[in-house]
Amino acid sequence: MIIGAGGVGRVVTHKCAQVPEVFSDIWLASRTESKCNRIANEVGSDRVKTAQVDADKVADLVGLVRKIEPEVVINVALPYQDLSIMDACLETGIDYLDTANYEPPDEAKFEYKWQWAYHDRFKEAGIMALLGSGFDPGVTNVYTAYAWKHHFDRIDTVDILDCNAGDHGYPFATNFNPEINIREVTANGRYYEHGQWLETRAMELSRVFDFPEIGPRKMYLLYHEEMESLTKHIPGIRRMRFWMTFGDSYLKHLEVIRNIGLDAIEPIEFQGHRIVPLQFLEALLPDPASLGPRTKGKTNIGCIIKGEKDGKPVSRYIYNVSDHEQCYRETYAQAVSYTTGVPAMIGAKMILGGQWRQPGVWNMEQLDPDPFMDDLNRYGLPWHDIECDIEVDDLPTT
Repeated sequence: MIIGAGGVGRVVTHKCAQVPEVFSDIWLASRTESKCNRIANEVGSDRVKTAQVDADKVADLVGLVRKIEPEVVINVALPYQDLSIMDACLETGIDYLDTANYEPPDEAKFEYKWQWAYHDRFKEAGIMALLGSGFDPGVTNVYTAYAWKHHFDRIDTVDILDCNAGDHGYPFATNFNPEINIREVTANGRYYEHGQWLETRAMELSRVFDFPEIGPRKMYLLYHEEMESLTKHIPGIRRMRFWMTFGDSYLKHLEVIRNIGLDAIEPIEFQGHRIVPLQFLEALLPDPASLGPRTKGKTNIGCIIKGEKDGKPVSRYIYNVSDHEQCYRETYAQAVSYTTGVPAMIGAKMILGGQWRQPGVWNMEQLDPDPFMDDLNRYGLPWHDIECDIEVDDLPTT
């Protein structure tokens, strides 16, 4: 059962339908069932059934789960709805998977503490919750675990690099939910070093990196959720950072949005109504799910990992390159949705196949990376694992 019929939900549905030996029956549910029906028609399979559900309401979710009786719930709705869907899974005894950690609606802050608190209850119920089975978080966690297993005795530093060089032709649009996207990139940056978290101003630190198959792009230091779990579960990491690229047009519009307060999440009075400025802005922007047929170019997401093996220094760069147009031809979605949706399908496959299934709440790096890495190659996200002597701190800033 897939909850959420945006761009990622579209990819998950398409990819699950391509593996009928694992996903024998597929249900797609959303607040707006017409979106589910469009995706089901794209897939062209009578195995995809649709339903309407309000993912904020636990009782509604429980009723639908009991009607369908799925073996796993794939949550690709909004991060605000993670806990209500987890509550429904607990009540019905069904395994759970998501691609992004919980974020309270009234505070621009995302962290794992709320979901980690479910561990004992899920364990006692004999069911599993797999957190962050997207690309970043998700694949980047698995890349790090794979490197630790195969290349390192000790990991010292991890730099996660996320480049979207796609062009959709709009002056300003976001590649996933606008509210979540803008809240994420306008927050202060944070990185981990020597056992503590250090904070920067939003977009304060930048470097220019020559991304394979894309070329030089300016990337900015952000805080991203996988760093919280990786620094907890991979022992000995001295420093961890996350970098993401942004085009000049995006940054120009974002600056204006911030200056006039359209990124605010506190409600304001407007003509007798209370509105949230950021939610109003979301209504004005293009739907990310509509960007697929317009977007050209590639993404490159990976990890530069440095450490030691057998007393010698080791440096690896593990990454994937995806093509927006190729992703659209396969799933009617651009590469940002594709690179999130494929790992969600693979994570669910790992649970259903038993390779990863264990009761409790788990992050990706806590599980054996090898079968997941094999399936990335098999299902559309091939990866490269190369030696790398690049020092991110030595890269230029312009």
